[in-house]
Amino acid sequence: MIQRGGRKEGQAPDRTDEDGRMELPAEIESSLCECGGIAGLIARLPPEEVVEEAVSTFRALADPLRLKILTLLAIQPLCVCVILAVLGIADSRLSYHLSILKNAGLIIGEQSGNWIIYRLTEDGERVRGLLPGKKE
Repeated sequence: MIQRGGRKEGQAPDRTDEDGRMELPAEIESSLCECGGIAGLIARLPPEEVVEEAVSTFRALADPLRLKILTLLAIQPLCVCVILAVLGIADSRLSYHLSILKNAGLIIGEQSGNWIIYRLTEDGERVRGLLPGKKE
C-alpha cells in the first residue's frame, strides 16, 4: 500500500536534503561523526559467525524448561536422574532439551561410571546472571 509521499506502509520517510545527504537530529549527527559515521557503525558490528552464536544461545535460553535446567546446573552439576526427579518430565523430553543446551555450548555432559554428569560450560557460566531464582 502506498501512502502519501510515495512510500510504502511501514517504510521510513525519506529524510534527505537537496544534496541527497541524510538529515539527522543534531545529537545523533554529532555522535555518529565521533564513531566514524555509517562506515564506523558497520565496522563495529560483530562478524556474522559471532551473531549466529549469540542467536543460538538466545534460542536455547528462550524455553522455560531449558532455563530451569540451567538454573539447576548453576546450583551444582547433576545427573539425568536428579534433573528428571526435579522437573518431572519424560526422559525423551529431557534428552531433547539437554541436546539443545549442549549444541548451544551452554552445558557439557561427562561420563562418570554409569552416569552422565551435566554441568555448565564457561559459556553457561556467563549466562548465569540471567537465570531466574536465588543468586548464591
